[in-house]
This record gives sequence, C-alpha cells and structure tokens, in this order.
Amino acid sequence: MDHKREYERKFVSADEAVKVVKSGDVVHYGEFVMASQFLDAALAKRKDELEGVNIRTVCCPFPPQTVVGDPERKHFIYNDWHFSGASRKLHDKNLCNYISLTYHEGPSFYDRGYVPVDVALIKVTPPDEHGYVNLGTANSITHAFCDAAKIVIAEVNNSVPRCLGGSRESLHVSEIDYFVQGDNSPLLQLPDPTVSAIDKKIAQIILGQISDGACLQLGIGAMPNAVGAMIAQSDLKDLGVHTEMLVDSFVDMYEAGRITGLRKQIDKGKMVYTFAMGTNKLYDFLNNNPICASYPVDYTNDPDIICQNDNMICINNAIEVDLYGQVASESSGIRHISGTGGQLDYIYGSYKSKGGKGLICLTSTFADKEGKLQSRIRPTLTPGAIVTVPRSINYYVVTEYGIAMLKGKSTWQRAEALINIAHPDLREELIKEADAQKIWVRSNKIS
Repeated sequence: MDHKREYERKFVSADEAVKVVKSGDVVHYGEFVMASQFLDAALAKRKDELEGVNIRTVCCPFPPQTVVGDPERKHFIYNDWHFSGASRKLHDKNLCNYISLTYHEGPSFYDRGYVPVDVALIKVTPPDEHGYVNLGTANSITHAFCDAAKIVIAEVNNSVPRCLGGSRESLHVSEIDYFVQGDNSPLLQLPDPTVSAIDKKIAQIILGQISDGACLQLGIGAMPNAVGAMIAQSDLKDLGVHTEMLVDSFVDMYEAGRITGLRKQIDKGKMVYTFAMGTNKLYDFLNNNPICASYPVDYTNDPDIICQNDNMICINNAIEVDLYGQVASESSGIRHISGTGGQLDYIYGSYKSKGGKGLICLTSTFADKEGKLQSRIRPTLTPGAIVTVPRSINYYVVTEYGIAMLKGKSTWQRAEALINIAHPDLREELIKEADAQKIWVRSNKIS
C-alpha cells in the first residue's frame, strides 16, 4: 500500500470535509486538549443548514463555536462525558448536557453499539514513515469512537506530541476518510493551579501514606499537584505511575529521580496513562518518550488491571462527604460541576491492590455566598448531589485535620471518624445531626 499517496489523496479543506455532516447526525469531537477547534469552527459555519446534530465529547476545554452560536440548541445539541470548566459554564446556561460514565466502561459503549457515531472529528500528528498518525495526548475512548464512526475526519497539527504506547495510540491513514491541514496552533495549556496552605497540609498527610515503590494515580487540581511537588522534594524511591491523567507534577517527580517504575508488577518501568493535560513542559516530555505509555481507558481504569500493581496510592478530590461515607465529587446539589471520571475505578481498584490506598481528599470547609463557614463533611449530602463513590466502596477520607479509614466500620464509627477530621468549630453541630439520625453512640469521644 502506498500510504503517502493515500494520505495526499484524502486531503481536503475543513469546509469541504464537514459537508459530510447531515441533520440528525451524531458527531464525536476529540477528547480533552485533542478536541479540534479548527474543525469545530468549520462545522459552526454550517449552522443554518443543519438541525438536531448531536455533538459528543470528553472534557472539551473550550466552548465550541457550534454551541455558542446556537443558544436555542436548534441546530446543535452538545453533550460531554466529563465536564471541563467550559462545559460547566455552558451547562449553567442550559447549553450542555452530561452523559453518565464510569470511565473504564467508555469504549464498551461503542463496541456494543450503545452509542452510534456518524462522524468523528479528531486532531492528530502527521503520519510517520509507516503511515500511522498518533492520537497525541488523549488515547482514552478515541480509538473506540473512531472504530464506530461511519466517517473519520482528522485535523493534522504539527504541535501535537507523538505519544508512544501502550496500545491503540495510533491510527493508520487507511482508517481515516479525510485529512485537513490545521493551523498548527499549540495545544491548550492548563493554568498552574493555586495551591493553598490547606492544600499543602493535606498533601503532607498524604505523603505520610506513601512508601518506596508505591504506584501513583493523581487526579486533577491543586491538592494532587501539591502532593506531586512534595514527592519531588522527598527522598522516596522507585515510585511507579499507573494513572488516568498525566499532569505536570509527574514530570517534576520523574526529573527529581523519584519515579523509575522498577517495582511495578505490570508495565514495569513505564508511566502508564490514558490522557494528559498540563503545560508545554508536560507535552514536550511526552513527545517520543519511551518511558511514557498511552493506553485506552478500558485498560488504565479497569479495577482488575489497576490492582495488579501493588501499593496503588490513588489521590482524588471531592466536593463533600456525608457522615455515612458517601462521596459527591461531580455536583454541588443539582449544579453539575464535573463527572464520575475514573474516581470510582481507582478507589475500587486501590482496595483490591496489595497494600493499596484510595484517598478521597477535600478541605474541611468552604465559605458560602454570605461568607459563612460551611463543612464539607456533612450530615447528609446536599439535596440533589450525585453520589460518585458509594459508602460501601469508599476507603480513606483526608482533610487538613487528619485521615479516616472507613472500611469495616458501622454507621456510628464512620460518623465518629469523619467528624474527627471535620473543622473543630463545626464538630458539635455534626454530632447533634448524627445523634438525630441515630448514627451516634454517647460514649463517642472526639479528639
């Protein structure tokens, strides 16, 4: 096969490529920073020609022009498998809907035909000498929805790092119907998160749970980044990486000599991930780097894969936790903020890992609209809040006041353990609420 000739033959303009989209089609955008603003802009131009086009994506970091230009949602209906900040703002305006997803199951929805795809719009590297384009920083479910799509259109962007596998990190030019030359704009970068003194205190508690040879998963946000910074400055040795998201702090840990992966039981010596978001420091690190291994999410996030590495330390954020141990990480009441993502996958997988620990981390308080201090450890979840991790699966909860292990504990023991790490000024009220809910024993003592 002459893949060079086939590649050249398939090149068209963006405007020409998106003419294949018809009213009522399901169009799948790329994921995370691999979503194509270039192809979105071309499709947006066709607004008045189309009705009821159903757009799906995973954590698109920008507000698509197709959506912003169609506030009545007559032409484009936008859906996100995992909310970004941009999707959250669109949701507040009733311009985006969430699709429930336990992340490791994502590819199976396409394999089983639950999610038909008419057109896939993705962003890729130029092809290599063998005719393969690389999916860049988002493996995740991209190959699965491209396999399911009737037509695949790829923006070629020279700024995309070539992220080595792993598996399914590439597509052959024969698997793509149209190529469009992009403007080679750099990948979107995440701003450095603001790390507070409380984040650092929580990170210090977490650091005490990590031993030499542990295998790390870090979620997004300030606190996991604070953990990474502290690890980079620690004397920990031979840490491994098996994570859904690769962030800048992993680069810091690696360059400080903390990460070798040599004690991992699977993918020894490899930093395994399914998508990456951060700054150019991270993207440059990923490019053609054989220590990094990109896999689909049904590998990285499968609890039966996660647990094959011993001493999995999985660190994730939450919005609130109730006295029963239920975790809400994706909504504040009925206001949707994020998604289930891989949190459930990794909390469950960490428990099955020999020596593993799944840590739900949150500051003990927040200030409400009136500036009043409110507890994130709550008697019950805020009405309408979505349970991300059920009480039966939850493992450890960490605030700046300590750590609570919930396995094997009755309702009153859980209440006691969680109140013990709540803000001291708010503990008495929590005790009263626990007593009213009949999950309190008078002999309880709170330190």
